[in-house]
Amino acid sequence: MSEKGLKELKSEVKNLNFYYGDVHALKNISLPIERRKVTALIGPSGCGKTTFLRCVNRMHDLYSHNRYEGEIILYPEGINIISSSIDPIEIRMQISMVFQKPNPFPKSIYENVAYGLRVRGIKKSQILAEKVEKSLRGAALWDEVKDRLNNSAFDLSGGQQQRLCIARALATNPRILLFDEPTSALDPTATSKIEELIIQLKDEVTIIIVTHNMQQAARVSDYTAFMYLGEIVEHDKTDKIFTAPSNKLTEEYITGRFG
Repeated sequence: MSEKGLKELKSEVKNLNFYYGDVHALKNISLPIERRKVTALIGPSGCGKTTFLRCVNRMHDLYSHNRYEGEIILYPEGINIISSSIDPIEIRMQISMVFQKPNPFPKSIYENVAYGLRVRGIKKSQILAEKVEKSLRGAALWDEVKDRLNNSAFDLSGGQQQRLCIARALATNPRILLFDEPTSALDPTATSKIEELIIQLKDEVTIIIVTHNMQQAARVSDYTAFMYLGEIVEHDKTDKIFTAPSNKLTEEYITGRFG
């Protein structure tokens, strides 16, 4: 790949295989992840979307008997982030994840956002306050919570809690932000706010989102990858995937004939 081409990539997946014990869950996945774009992963339940997402920030390391093969290359350094020589904790600082259901910590709104910063050794209150405010603004939540930062995170609505989790993920200045069905537990109004936020955030950070919602993938993503039975069937610009897919299986899925 040319130097210009590499600059357009935030990461690149090469021949990724993943095993839960003896179960071969992901099979020879290769996928470019474009810099400061939104890549959506679609496919039926159990096809490997979340498994793939958890490979990207080494969540599978939390359990024994899991095994990676292949490479996930992070540019511009060209490091393989699933190499056993790479610290998974540092990877999770650089590649943050927002989960299906809001999962705020049992702490104040402020301390939820400050948590990762404290883990990184930031102690000065002024720096913490500035970064917390910046992250809450980045998650479009600051104006709603600025007067109650010491309140429990559980006082927030479901949609606000999810945006708080996004602020927490943003606080460590990640290079890639992973979303795993981030609106599946939210009402339509909260869903719309999260989608608007994702579109805004791609100016700052590379995003990968797993979604079962075809309309959501079409609305928020620049690129879409269709997964089936642990493999990438097709990857292209989102407009192309949804209007003129190259693979018949992709067409059958997005038109609702299965899945």
